[in-house]
Amino acid sequence: MTEDKIYSVKIAGVVVLERAAEISLSKTAYHHGDLRRALLAAAEAELAEKGPEGFTLRGCAKRAGVSHAAPAHHFKDVDDLLTALAVVGFERFTEAMRNRQRQAAAAPRDRLTAAGIGYVEFAIANAALFKLMFGSGRLDSQAPALAASRHQAFGVLVDAVSASRGDMAMQSEAGRREVAACWSTVHGIASLLLVEQLDFLDMSHDRAATLRGLIERSMP
Repeated sequence: MTEDKIYSVKIAGVVVLERAAEISLSKTAYHHGDLRRALLAAAEAELAEKGPEGFTLRGCAKRAGVSHAAPAHHFKDVDDLLTALAVVGFERFTEAMRNRQRQAAAAPRDRLTAAGIGYVEFAIANAALFKLMFGSGRLDSQAPALAASRHQAFGVLVDAVSASRGDMAMQSEAGRREVAACWSTVHGIASLLLVEQLDFLDMSHDRAATLRGLIERSMP
């Protein structure tokens, strides 16, 4: 059975698997010096299927079509690999919010709402990765790359709130509270959706419009 067939198993991260399938998860990737990227793609699929509890380096290596010792060339242990995966997650998370902002009207509050929609949509499309990024104790919180990627994602929210307020939000108590309120709103919506506690809302017709309404109702 090829790795592509293994990836055809339906699990939570459908988009992840499609992306991972585009990367050569075989020994060829190792020979081409692309082992790190192949392992990260395999790790994302492994995480989506097995969760942090069942996640292993051996499983990632098997998905990537390399020996179980090969990950040691790039990652010192399983937590190091998960931390690197979280960095990739935060980078894509930041881009998801910015992409939504690019599609929004120019008004600051519209761009703030758009960032929130991108936030929730990323969580829904990447449930396992989102939970790793925000709820796993296995990440190395002192890793510079992780701190930088988290700061970049947080900066999207801070900049949007600042533009909406017309000042530097983090330089005043009122501004910091508004940042906290906006973050709590979108993260709460995302978390409730992931545990299927908002099933009483009909999002089948236009999910983005529903999210926009929820966020706008809760904005300061």
